[in-house]
Amino acid sequence: MTKTLTPFELMTKLISFPTVSRDSNLPLINWVEEYLNSHGITCHRFYDDTEGRIVEKAALFAHVGPEQDGAIVLSGHTDVVPIDGQPWDTDPWTVTEKEGKYYGRGTCDMKGFDALAIWALVEAHKRGVKRPLQIALSFDEEIGCIGAPPMINRMLEVLPKASAVIVGEPSMMQAVTGHKGGRGYMTHVKGFEVHSSLIHTGVNAIMYGAKLIEWANEVNAQNMAAEPSEVALQFDPPFTTAHVGIIEGGTAHNITAKDCHFGVDFRVVPGENPLDYRDRYFEKVREVEALMQAVVPETSIALKERFNVPPLVPEENGEAETLVRQITGDNASHKVSYGTEAGQFQERGYSAVICGPGDIAQAHQPNEYCTVAQFNAGHDFMEKLLERLM
Repeated sequence: MTKTLTPFELMTKLISFPTVSRDSNLPLINWVEEYLNSHGITCHRFYDDTEGRIVEKAALFAHVGPEQDGAIVLSGHTDVVPIDGQPWDTDPWTVTEKEGKYYGRGTCDMKGFDALAIWALVEAHKRGVKRPLQIALSFDEEIGCIGAPPMINRMLEVLPKASAVIVGEPSMMQAVTGHKGGRGYMTHVKGFEVHSSLIHTGVNAIMYGAKLIEWANEVNAQNMAAEPSEVALQFDPPFTTAHVGIIEGGTAHNITAKDCHFGVDFRVVPGENPLDYRDRYFEKVREVEALMQAVVPETSIALKERFNVPPLVPEENGEAETLVRQITGDNASHKVSYGTEAGQFQERGYSAVICGPGDIAQAHQPNEYCTVAQFNAGHDFMEKLLERLM
C-alpha cells in the first residue's frame, strides 16, 4: 500500500525542490503527480508554452469525488522567489524547526498550504467525499500571476466546473475578501553612446530613464497626499502605488548608457481604473522620448506589458467567503495590498477568497518561516473542510 504522507512530510518534500520562478518546476510537478497517481488520483497538466518555447514549467490540477459541478478548489502556486544575496541561517531548501517555527523558502509563501492541499485531496479521495474537491497548482505566480489564467482556462475545459476557490496565500488563516489589482510594464530606453565628456551630443538611457522613475515617485507622493476613498481606507497603504524594483543598463562610467531596462509596476486600489495609470505612464514616456529624439532622432523608448492581475473584489454573499468564515469563525473584514490568483479565478466566474497559514510579512524574507501553530491551524482547517464535504 502506498504510504500516505503527513502534511509536514509533504511540505518538507515540496520545499526540497528549488522552484525559483526563473527555473523549471517540473521535478516538483513530476513528484506531486506520481504521489497523487499512487493514491488513485488522476492528474492533469497545463504546460508553459509561452512563445513556443520547449516546455520547462507546468501547472497541475486534479478532481476527486463525484464527477459533478460545485467543487471546492484549493489553489496554490509552486514557484518561490530567489534566495540570492539573502543571509539565511539555515538551508533554505530544508525545513528546519526551531523555537516553534518552520524555516525554509516557501514554508510561508506558499508550499506550506500546497502541502496541506495535497494532503486534503488524498484524504478526500480516501474518505469518499460527497461534494468534490479540486486542487490547482500553478507556476510563475511570483513574476506576475502569469501562469494561472491559462491553467484556469484548461481547468474549465477538462474538469467539472467548481463553484468556490480558496487561494492559500498567507493570511494568518483569516478570510481575505479583497486585494489590489496590478499591472506591470517593462521599459526599454534606447539611448545613444558617446564619451561622457560630450554628454550633450549623446542620449544617456539611464539618465532619461531616471525621469520616468522620478515620475513614479511623484505619483506615490501625490496619491499619499490625497484624501483616500472609503474603499482605499481598507488597504495598507490606502492608495495606489507605483514601484520600480530592478534596473539594468550602461557599459562604463565614461560612456553615456545606450540601454536602460526597468519595470514599472502599479498596485491599484479596487474601483480605480488601472488603465488610467497605464495611460498616464505612456504619456510620460512619450514626453521623455521626445526630449531624447530632439538630441538624437533614432533614440526611443519601448514598452511591453509584463503582467495584468485583476483585483479581488468583495462578493455579496460569496460562497467561498461564507465557507471560510463558517470554518474559521472569522467574521472581520480583511483586505490586502498584494496581488494573488484569486482575482483571476473570480474573473472567470468562480467565487474566491484568500485563506492560508502564515504571515505575509515573512514572505520573500531571508529566514522565511511559518509558525508551527499556523501550520497546525491550516491542518485543522482542512479537517473541518473535509467534514463539510462528506
